[in-house]
Amino acid sequence: MKALVLEEKDKLQIRDIVIEEELGPNDVRIRIANVGVCGSDVHYYKHGRIGDFIVNEPMVLGHEASGVIAEVGSNVKHLKAGDRVAMEPGIFDPNSPEAMQGNYHLDPGIRFWATPPIHGVLRESVVHPASLTFKLPDNVSLEEAVLAEPLTSGTHVARKVGIAPGDTAVVTGAGTIGSLMALALLASGCSRVIITDVKQEKLDFLSEHYGDRLITCNVAKADLKEFVGQHFPNGADLFVDCSGNAKAIAAAPHCLRPAGKLVFVGMPQDLVPMDIVAMQVKEIETVGIFRYANDYERSIALIASGQINVKPLISRRYAFKDSIEAFDLAASAQPDVIKVLIDVQ
Repeated sequence: MKALVLEEKDKLQIRDIVIEEELGPNDVRIRIANVGVCGSDVHYYKHGRIGDFIVNEPMVLGHEASGVIAEVGSNVKHLKAGDRVAMEPGIFDPNSPEAMQGNYHLDPGIRFWATPPIHGVLRESVVHPASLTFKLPDNVSLEEAVLAEPLTSGTHVARKVGIAPGDTAVVTGAGTIGSLMALALLASGCSRVIITDVKQEKLDFLSEHYGDRLITCNVAKADLKEFVGQHFPNGADLFVDCSGNAKAIAAAPHCLRPAGKLVFVGMPQDLVPMDIVAMQVKEIETVGIFRYANDYERSIALIASGQINVKPLISRRYAFKDSIEAFDLAASAQPDVIKVLIDVQ
């Protein structure tokens, strides 16, 4: 089948590739409709690795996806050919200790699309477990369904930290993950959320589309601690870093109220200097986040209900034949670009 293949660092190619996938009794075969270009896809493209995950052989990119069921396995009863679906991209061992404890996303053997050496889904079709395939409500488009994947990081955080009605939060980084994180926190009960970035265009866009409860802060122009103090005099209940920026993370203890929670979503590339004493005297709780578990349906429900409108976040659309151009745009980090979609149909 045709696929977008990362041959090696800085080299993408649209070409035929053979991927042998048998349809098991509990699987479905899906014709891919739309795929989002994620920051991790771009990172593999430009750097050839993320931490210990290294591209050592050609790999198909893409893990944020929607599609249409083409065929179902003999045991599958809740889906049928023609159903429009979104797919959770991490395939785990249901018998692993992590899965048995309800933390299947922490299974060290998980096979996550477009994470070396596992192929992603910027291709014509894929075979996937039916249990990780979710039928879309009629009012959710195939394009919107792509955003369910990055949104699920936000629904996972909201559920894991236990958002209480009226909580306040700071989210650092206004890319796709940060923007959807802020929207998920608001939909889950936060009264106000401060979101930060260094690109004013992104912040202006969020203010225009998502209103006064989403407060924007350009940290290239303002001191974050002082800004948070102006809006939340006692500090925020929650600080969620989606930037991976060492300076942003280091500011967290000074932006949180006593007994606040610091959540790590972004992955720093550098050592982060932390004021441990400031965290101790406030008894700040730290929470590490790696993907999500048991949250995908929640994200689809939030989109379907209208509580989260993901449509404005789709910045550009490309045909499959123009996939390399789409990746080059995403890699350029233009301030007016949040999510790039590729139409595979």
